[in-house]
Amino acid sequence: MQRQSSSKSLFWEEVVVGETVAFGRRPVSKEEIIEFASAFDPQPFHLDEEAARSSLIGRLCASGWHSCAIFMRMIVDGVLSSAAGLGSPGLDEVKWLKPVFPGDELTGRYTCTAKRVLRSRPEVGLCQILFEMLNQNGDVVMTWNAAQLIGLRTPESGR
Repeated sequence: MQRQSSSKSLFWEEVVVGETVAFGRRPVSKEEIIEFASAFDPQPFHLDEEAARSSLIGRLCASGWHSCAIFMRMIVDGVLSSAAGLGSPGLDEVKWLKPVFPGDELTGRYTCTAKRVLRSRPEVGLCQILFEMLNQNGDVVMTWNAAQLIGLRTPESGR
């Protein structure tokens, strides 16, 4: 395995189980909601304010998949760009708890719930992470339970 770049500052050793770390800030516009929906989730309540008024939510809102795409960008910019990240074997769960509306300002936070070093690869750590996306009111609008592979600064530290 390649040695990690010295420009990375977040290694497995620095991830603390139970610690919550805030990151990111991203406004959401009506135009981007409609643009994403037009391309990837063309349901009426994501495309048209009039149609959205007669929907269950009652107003235009972002697709859950749009929320996921926004959040992924926030995670890359705010966390993974400085981490010794090695990818992810997947998400265990995604929950859309509240709609994302035009004008919302989204932020993120993550909490490591467990971590261990891979037995087969002592230079690789696995962290279970709860990612949460919040709106400007502090309401959690989406959660991801994810596994994240992250390099160890020094493989001996995981023993």
